[in-house]
Amino acid sequence: MSKPKGFEKPTGVRDYLPHAVAKLRKIENDVLHCMSRWGYRQIMTPTLEYYDTVGVASSTSDQKLYKLLNNRGQALVLRSEMTAPVARVVSSLLKDEPLPLRLSYHANVFRAIEAEAGREAEFFQTGVELVGDDSPEADAEVVALAISSLQAAGVKSFKIAMGHVGFLNGLFQEALPGLPEAQEDLKSHLLSRDYVSFRESIRRLNLSDAQKNELNGLLRLRGGKEICGQALELSDHPLARVSIEHLCKVWEVLVSYGVSQHVMIDLTMIGDFSYYTGMTFEGYASELGFPVCSGGRYDNLLQQFGRPIPSTGFSLKTNRILDGVTGAIEAEELPILIQYDIPRRKEGLQEAMRLRLEGHSVITRLATGPEDLKMVKRLTTDTIEAEGERYGEIYTFVSFVSEHG
Repeated sequence: MSKPKGFEKPTGVRDYLPHAVAKLRKIENDVLHCMSRWGYRQIMTPTLEYYDTVGVASSTSDQKLYKLLNNRGQALVLRSEMTAPVARVVSSLLKDEPLPLRLSYHANVFRAIEAEAGREAEFFQTGVELVGDDSPEADAEVVALAISSLQAAGVKSFKIAMGHVGFLNGLFQEALPGLPEAQEDLKSHLLSRDYVSFRESIRRLNLSDAQKNELNGLLRLRGGKEICGQALELSDHPLARVSIEHLCKVWEVLVSYGVSQHVMIDLTMIGDFSYYTGMTFEGYASELGFPVCSGGRYDNLLQQFGRPIPSTGFSLKTNRILDGVTGAIEAEELPILIQYDIPRRKEGLQEAMRLRLEGHSVITRLATGPEDLKMVKRLTTDTIEAEGERYGEIYTFVSFVSEHG
């Protein structure tokens, strides 16, 4: 294997140049401010976690974890998502705080990937966890907050697809009793949105035509509130019916929030992590073909840390919003360049301090060469001007240079 060159970096990671960082930080800050207005307090957790705790609880497959050993031989991981680390903190440092807890976060997370174009080994998540409330109101709150967060991030056109793990489990248990492998096979096709393979797998199963029609009917369960009634007609399994009734109540709360126009029920959707136990959802921006946010209910995760309490939440993929959504960021204010000579240095630097206190970005420069002095003669002294030939596209210009003959 050849030695990497000095400018090379590992596959799946990237450098963010100043313009991109400014846009990314604006997205993050606007979203975190939105979450704060909903009562969510920000939390930070370490980049490194123990494999036997957070690494196992995250349900990220071992092949996708970055694992390493510390100097005592203990297995560590780079965090692969944020829900499991937050669950660890809630079950330890925050165990005495009253429930429900509303927590927000922003962090970089890591997934080991194959050397494929477009896949990222490091990316950013901004999200929330609502811990200690198992009601439809709580699920609706995180969906409504996800909608507000997407709007705060500058995403103009999007749709939230909402499903329920319990309905799928109940339907498959009813149609395929005692066939767990067949159930997992169908779930894997739904996860990858491979509906052709889903139908083909059903065709190969030794089932009656009525059972096959029941399973194929799942693919039609996408739409508005009417899908709840259609789902209840499709399955009589108790788990499926309880799950749909819960989802209908979530929809009713979203109507009260006034955001149901952004939501559709999609009962083919299945969460990407095995710890999801109830309602799940994904948000799609119109410009992109993949999710910019995802979330759901995970009532069993905290039990792995010794605190069995229900939870729900979501995360935004902020770097996807940065890369793929146009019009998310307003035009940036140009920094102010204050140029001064030695006799007027004090005036120039004090003006720079005043403007910075007002919130402006200010760069200062000592004018020494003949080109600098020639340039400032073309400007009105002590006034803000745009200097087109040299600085107009970069700075707003202020001059503090004495008159020179």
